[in-house]
Amino acid sequence: METEFMSASGTIRQQRVGRVAVSGVSGYAGGELARLLLAHPKTKDLAPLFVGRMIEPGAAQTTTTLAELHPQLAGAAGDTVIAPFDFKTLVEEGVSLLFLATPHEQSREWVPDAMAQGIRVVDLSGAWRLKQAENHSVYKLVDANPETAALFQAEAVFGCPELHRETIANARLVANPGCYSTSIILALAPLVRAGLVDLDHGIVCDSKSGVSGAGKAPTAKTHFMSAADNLSAYSIFGHRHTGELLEQLGLTNSQIQFTPHLLPIPRGILSTMYLRLKDKGTTKELETLLRDFYATSPMVRVRHGGHAGSHLPQIQYVVRTNFCDIGVEVAGDGKRVVMVSCLDNLLKGAAGQAVQNMNVMYGWNESEGLL
Repeated sequence: METEFMSASGTIRQQRVGRVAVSGVSGYAGGELARLLLAHPKTKDLAPLFVGRMIEPGAAQTTTTLAELHPQLAGAAGDTVIAPFDFKTLVEEGVSLLFLATPHEQSREWVPDAMAQGIRVVDLSGAWRLKQAENHSVYKLVDANPETAALFQAEAVFGCPELHRETIANARLVANPGCYSTSIILALAPLVRAGLVDLDHGIVCDSKSGVSGAGKAPTAKTHFMSAADNLSAYSIFGHRHTGELLEQLGLTNSQIQFTPHLLPIPRGILSTMYLRLKDKGTTKELETLLRDFYATSPMVRVRHGGHAGSHLPQIQYVVRTNFCDIGVEVAGDGKRVVMVSCLDNLLKGAAGQAVQNMNVMYGWNESEGLL
């Protein structure tokens, strides 16, 4: 089966719809991605291919199964062997879409080769998210061929379906957004795009994430003795997701302040945003704006606020789902606004959003395999 898509150069290309593959399945996001793809109505019959690292010449090859990495997947093709990464194997297996849940440096290296083989890519790392050099520099990536990398960087599409659905559908390279940035961008975009926010007054984003957002490798900060019964701020004025906020919302550093915090819970993000309106408004008006903006976005839910029997978003309502819940409250003066946004950092903030992007790329129902 083949489908047509438009490349960044405007050329119509034929793209086969075949098998999907995942590299980097050992991490938390990779495990969730495997779980979703194994049960996805469009991918479960042609089993996803799971690949690990390239085998260095002369190195011994070890065999690992999916269930050994993620025992919770035993029984759901958990005996699947993780194959060594090899582009020849991907082509021979009919892979048309490759998910990269790999370190930024690895994604930066493999994407040009994958696309040269006619394989589309959804990259969960930060390697291709940022267009502007001053934002991209936070990753300190070194390209073997800077000119080629710049071409792919220009072609990469920021993988937020709610904002870039049409472009994602035709993309060869989709850069999955960061988890923090997804929660903030989805909340703020409707108001910023409508020109309602007093940007001179600035926006404050206070975000809190569960420990899984730091990845699977243990650190002094994420060790149980440090994280439990604690709440800590980090990366003030320097978090790598800040560039995504600036580029996607069209803001400057002086117009937004983002401070992340580590919550002593396994997963989930809650972002609280404080802003002022240019002109007076009401909670109902802003809720209506949000609902209209996301009327065709099945993975965003606007929560009611400001009246009896309702509640603002909470982590417990989104954990282990691909929903992003958004709520808004306007103060009595009609100017001060508090927005709350919640999502699961491993799903809507990573693996679930990657699958959502796949659905858009292949023209399937956007929520397929995610409800």
